[in-house]
Amino acid sequence: MKNSFIERYANRSITRRSLLQRASCGIAAAAFPRSLVMAAESVSPVTAKLSTYMSEARDRALPEDIVAKVKEHLLDTIAAMISGSQLPPGHAAIEFARAYGGEKFSTVAASNVLCGPIEAALANGVLAHSDETDDSHAPSQSHPGCATVPAALAVGEKFAITGNHFLRAVALGYDIGPRVTMTLGAVELQRQAHKSTHSIAGIFSAAAAAGCAANLNAQQMRWLLDYSAQQCSGILAWQRDTDHIEKSFVFAGMPARSGTTAALLVQSGWTGVADILTGPDNFLLAYVPQADPDGLVEQLGERYEVTRTNIKKWTVGSPIQAPLDAMEILQKRHPFDTDQVQQVVVRMAVLEAKTVNNREMPDICLQHMMAVMLIDKTVSFQAAHDKPRMQDPAALRQRAKVQLVPDEELQRRLPRREAIVEVTLTDGTHLTERVEAVRGTAENPMTRDEVVAKCRDLIAPVLGEATCANLIQKLLGLENVKDIRQLRPLLSAESR
Repeated sequence: MKNSFIERYANRSITRRSLLQRASCGIAAAAFPRSLVMAAESVSPVTAKLSTYMSEARDRALPEDIVAKVKEHLLDTIAAMISGSQLPPGHAAIEFARAYGGEKFSTVAASNVLCGPIEAALANGVLAHSDETDDSHAPSQSHPGCATVPAALAVGEKFAITGNHFLRAVALGYDIGPRVTMTLGAVELQRQAHKSTHSIAGIFSAAAAAGCAANLNAQQMRWLLDYSAQQCSGILAWQRDTDHIEKSFVFAGMPARSGTTAALLVQSGWTGVADILTGPDNFLLAYVPQADPDGLVEQLGERYEVTRTNIKKWTVGSPIQAPLDAMEILQKRHPFDTDQVQQVVVRMAVLEAKTVNNREMPDICLQHMMAVMLIDKTVSFQAAHDKPRMQDPAALRQRAKVQLVPDEELQRRLPRREAIVEVTLTDGTHLTERVEAVRGTAENPMTRDEVVAKCRDLIAPVLGEATCANLIQKLLGLENVKDIRQLRPLLSAESR
């Protein structure tokens, strides 16, 4: 029996006429007026506005309050990178960069590794989300800092940009990525399409920051958006990752790497589709056909998304922030001993309860973290990552008192991460606290001193007190830094 596929192609013949026809088509295309070609490549008003804004960011002064906010998020993310070097995902990231490092342009935080910017972006991204320490943006369901900062740092080092340029690149990353998934409908994109908004927002954040650091013009920024769209990936299967390594890659390492790759490809001369946001088979059509592209530029230059990005007070998963806040408030308002507690009921949104219910990792296990809070009256970075303590009899006794209740009313309040904590004491006293604005959110921001204190707690154990103090001072005075590579001695650790 003959193979029909082979037979069909064997029977095809290339005639002289077909060759002439193809040649004539090529001649006609070469003679096609350049003006008509350009007309076919014209871009939409949204894409034109977006790409122009992105290309001008490096020279656009930011308002003073936005500069202050960017510095705090930059400091918070770098602290997450450094503390993340002590955890298994961070170990894996550093060893990857050491093995596949490429040219020695860019720093891998808390290590002695210098490598290519693409590898550095990936490694530092994984470092930044090795833990549940980095910032988060609720409306877009993303973690902007862990992808944006590594990409801006890696490319910034390659091109020796100034501190001011670095700040503006980071601010741009926060503005672009979150707008993408907000435009796509973040919650529904995850729920119905099983896509990871964290990786989608992350790549556009990283690409925007890297593109700014690489000084791309408006046309190049459009190609940057094209290559970012082509590299979009990530599905919600990361929720099944029990070691946090894949999650770190999806949230941060992958988008930081891909955004950096897009910027460097375009900077080296690559071209692409002029407008990936409109026209046949465009990005929005592929993901959410009904999405309104105007969302990508809504209040651009007026509403800075860094101001709507949360810094975590507690180094635990975001859904646990509100319960810990509530317990701290109750402990201060009505001090009680651990042995006086009979029961703790925690109410939170249904989806959030699913994420943190009796998980294997301490920092995303609601019941364990509440037990630690009862015993220690706080939750330190060390306590949040002490996995053996999850089997400690004292912790298990307190954990048995904690009941998690998925709440439909709080589910309707998402993306606001609210929680209600009810404590019943052995004498019958009933204490209740509802947290509607988590400490560190836009509605209840941390002070500069609180942010610095958190970062000192994360950085000093790794790099030492003196280096920690110098690094914090340097980051808070970035406008005085002439070359971002001056941060390298403060970020690296020669012993690793």
